[in-house]
Amino acid sequence: MTLEFRVQHDVATDASPVPSPPARRGLRGLLDRYAEHRAVVRTRRAEARIEELRDLEQLLSGARDVIERGWIQHAWFAYLDDHGRMRKASSASAVGVQGRPLVGACLVGSVVYAAGGPAAVHSQRVQRALDLVWNALAVEEGSPVLWCPAPDVRMARVRDLTSWNDQAARTAADVSGLLLTAERVAVQESARVQERSTARSRA
Repeated sequence: MTLEFRVQHDVATDASPVPSPPARRGLRGLLDRYAEHRAVVRTRRAEARIEELRDLEQLLSGARDVIERGWIQHAWFAYLDDHGRMRKASSASAVGVQGRPLVGACLVGSVVYAAGGPAAVHSQRVQRALDLVWNALAVEEGSPVLWCPAPDVRMARVRDLTSWNDQAARTAADVSGLLLTAERVAVQESARVQERSTARSRA
């Protein structure tokens, strides 16, 4: 009887849940909760950034499809008017392209068109995609992306991309190749964000 009771007692004791340590109180507890909150926020930000980079990668792939359909220089878009004649549109007149059959686009125009057309030109999605393209052009591949929120600097970068597109020796293959490099930059940046997030969670 004594042995049987002891075995049952041991089994019940082993099966019982291990109590969690009591939460700290006072300033120490407040600091612990703040640290946990910051860790959650950092993780969510990293996840959102990775999701954004995946979206930008797809956008750039769509821009390559646009270039394969037709590439132009010295204008953003080439389209067919109501009479079936080809017209070119600069950035200033790009709104006239909306809803018309596209014949071709330049480097910048292809990104804008892949994002939804001229109406999307000032969207953050387009601006950050162009940041990736500029990095593919001007920064050694594998380096961190130089994101640029300043409008005047972004305009300067757009001019860099436009000038590169319009060089006499440029080809459609060059433009497609640059967009493909920009896709790789997005993948590399996503891996960098994931690595930093993992390192912080282990710290």
